[in-house]
Amino acid sequence: MEMNKIIEQVNEVLVDEFEVEADTIVPDANLRETLDLDSLDYVDLVVAIESISGVKLGEEDFKGIETFQDFYNVLQSKITEKVS
Repeated sequence: MEMNKIIEQVNEVLVDEFEVEADTIVPDANLRETLDLDSLDYVDLVVAIESISGVKLGEEDFKGIETFQDFYNVLQSKITEKVS
């Protein structure tokens, strides 16, 4: 899946599920702070992203994620692995 499509789909879910303004979701913004995530929100995030992408995300996948771009990159990597 192309990165632009991933970004578009992820951002749509984030706006709908976390009620954030689309213009606050920028690649270098901090994911946790922008979405004001707590541990239960991470579960919601995982479920929502898995439903649109078809890939499983685990706790280890979030360890290096700080920005939205980090999140997009992990998701693209997981999608690529699944297709291969």
